[in-house]
Amino acid sequence: MGQPAGPVPIDPRRHAALRRLDLRVVRRLDGLLHGEHLGLRLGPGSEPAEARVYQPGEDDVRRMDWSVTARTATPHVRDLVADRELESWTLLDLSASMDFGTGQAEKRDVAIGALAAVNVLTQRVGDRFGAHFLHRGRIRRWPARSGKAALFALLSTVGAAPRTPTGEPVGGVGLADALTDLARTRPRRGLRVVVSDFLDPVPRLDAAVPASWERPLRQLNTRHQALAIEVVDPRELDLPGIGLVTMQDLETGRVREVHLSPKVQRRYAEAARAQREAVRASLRRCGVPHLVLRTDRDWIVDLARFVIEQRRTAHRLARHTPAVPR
Repeated sequence: MGQPAGPVPIDPRRHAALRRLDLRVVRRLDGLLHGEHLGLRLGPGSEPAEARVYQPGEDDVRRMDWSVTARTATPHVRDLVADRELESWTLLDLSASMDFGTGQAEKRDVAIGALAAVNVLTQRVGDRFGAHFLHRGRIRRWPARSGKAALFALLSTVGAAPRTPTGEPVGGVGLADALTDLARTRPRRGLRVVVSDFLDPVPRLDAAVPASWERPLRQLNTRHQALAIEVVDPRELDLPGIGLVTMQDLETGRVREVHLSPKVQRRYAEAARAQREAVRASLRRCGVPHLVLRTDRDWIVDLARFVIEQRRTAHRLARHTPAVPR
């Protein structure tokens, strides 16, 4: 899912939705995030940053760090950064469970919309945004850039990513590994946004049991300003009483017939509440702001309300914080 070889057509509907998002969110919430400062240098940057392992097809060979490569016998590149106010990175979960949806859209579509919204909110002069994608057990990386043209290219690329075939063997990299990779490869302080359904391979019904992704997310939040966006579908919370139905697990491909009796509906709702409470408890322990977006609601309105409330909270804290004498 790397960068396309040629121009990627932009879906007119996505383009129109993004224009509405710019009007409805950015203009109302202007000044929420840091930014507005031009970098001291033009282009991608000139200050050397951390060296990391070379990713074929993703990294520019002209940035090869030959001294580190010679010492480790493994190709390494050295990132370059400019002196900018904010660098934001979004980790977007595109695993098989995100291809589900019974509301106005699939969870995957809402997640891509959240990716666009966050990047539009953080676009100021000199600010850059990048993304990591968890897709079919692998991590794909999109380099940090600025401008709407880069955002449209990013959305077109991620929108064209093929869905995970039903029943494809589960394996490879999970959300915990993707969080660890994000913290390791993007050490420069900034904003980190995680968009996922936060579902563990083994469902957790006990809020006291830590999630597999809890520790790396907590470590990520200690260095950066982090935000967790959870995407939920209504059918993950309760089931309608429609009798005998055939259900399929998108992750494993298993098929099972279930009679949705009142007892089954009640037990399912209880288990779903326990599972979501476990997710909320894990995010609280991480100290990460938590936004829930649903496929059956206007997610732009929910996002705007959340960000406005976050801004009010920040202003209240600023008023009650004693001034430090100079």
